[in-house]
Amino acid sequence: MVADVCASCGKPLPARAGRTGRSSVYCSAACRQKAYRERQGNAAGAATGVQGLIDDIGRRVTELVPQPASVLYSGVTELSASVARLRRVARVARDTANDSVTPTAVTEDVTPATAEEGVTPASAEEGVTPATAEEGVTPAPVTEPSPLTETDFAALTEAHRREIQVHCYRMTGSYDDAEDLVQETFLRAWRARDAFQGRAGARTWLYRIATNACLDFQRRTARRPQCYEPIPGMNHGTGEPPARLTWLQPYPDDELPSAEEQPEAAAVSRETLELVFLAAIQHLPPRQRAVLILRDVLGLSAAETAQALGLTVASANSALQRARPTLRDHLPGRRADWRTAEPTDSQRTVLHQYMSAARTLDFTAMTDLLSKDVTLTMPPNPFWFTGRDALVEFLRPTLDPASPMFFGHWRHLPARANGQLAAGGYVRRPGTNVYRAQVLDVLRFDADDRIVEITSFEPHLFPAFGLPLRL
Repeated sequence: MVADVCASCGKPLPARAGRTGRSSVYCSAACRQKAYRERQGNAAGAATGVQGLIDDIGRRVTELVPQPASVLYSGVTELSASVARLRRVARVARDTANDSVTPTAVTEDVTPATAEEGVTPASAEEGVTPATAEEGVTPAPVTEPSPLTETDFAALTEAHRREIQVHCYRMTGSYDDAEDLVQETFLRAWRARDAFQGRAGARTWLYRIATNACLDFQRRTARRPQCYEPIPGMNHGTGEPPARLTWLQPYPDDELPSAEEQPEAAAVSRETLELVFLAAIQHLPPRQRAVLILRDVLGLSAAETAQALGLTVASANSALQRARPTLRDHLPGRRADWRTAEPTDSQRTVLHQYMSAARTLDFTAMTDLLSKDVTLTMPPNPFWFTGRDALVEFLRPTLDPASPMFFGHWRHLPARANGQLAAGGYVRRPGTNVYRAQVLDVLRFDADDRIVEITSFEPHLFPAFGLPLRL
């Protein structure tokens, strides 16, 4: 159930005219901006303590009323978000406090940095940027130690947690790794907190540290896209094997920074998270990937990007010039960039037909929804199919109750991942009576609104998408 009153003024929300998907919680741009300014004020106040957040939770508790149900739902939703925010603050404060008592060494680089794969030196991460004499940059003087306590520091970083997580996800293509790297970023920031005082804003400072944490991670893992290999006895289709990224994972739309939270950056945040972009950018060397994201996604200048990575401006521009054509080469078809529109009503209809066909085991209806050139991949598993004929041949026995390969009865719940429509699939195996989470299918459509790509992911991330593990 979605609240039908404005979270700011309490007035009824405008009708959605049959639209589905994520709803706004404000009745007008004025209310949205008012709430945004209030949050910004709360975030600024958090820099000196978390008491304001605690007081806010207390206020929200006292304002809860049991009726009408829509108002109760809205109030509980906002209270839950505040409690979750406080929990994250407490977790970061606990980790930083433990780090203060028992310092842990920053993970050492396992391979020497090359000219192409260079990672920003520690001095640049902490705020002192290497510079050449001709650039005329003088390192900033060392500042006094930060007066921030662990809890105050945690509140400061929490205000930027989601956008830093999105940044780490773009860099790695993995939701799990992004979560770990956010925590590493905050710990690195805590150790380097003295350098924050009197320097750039917290957001720029955290982006710099997060980028270098991601680069160090990529040097340690040395991940490289491969091509899928044929499996003996399986018809994969006549198309070229797609790229195989075993670490690729989806990202839940509900965790993206919303227009209410970041009105100036929400659109570009969503445009650059589509799976085809995530897959394409993984083909770039880590430093080129970092430069492209900082320049073309986050909109940093060449000088700011060079400073964040400890490069010269010329080196940063050169990396960007090499990255852009490589990205275009790995995007599908003639697509020149990664911009994507909001899913259409027609595509939402196809999604519901897709779920219905699976529920009724209607193999013919399922086939009609697929493009002739459809591709199916299942990271990290080795299965892949190119072309409708090969995919149909694979699916037919699993959807036929008379077949010894019949997989079971299906139910699906709609979801959103990476700005795309998705379906969480649950299967009731023969002889059982419980539908268990099986697969998250993220769909991409062609110009005729047929399904042209299905990326099927394992179900351990269902809770991140608000999906239960059993029905």
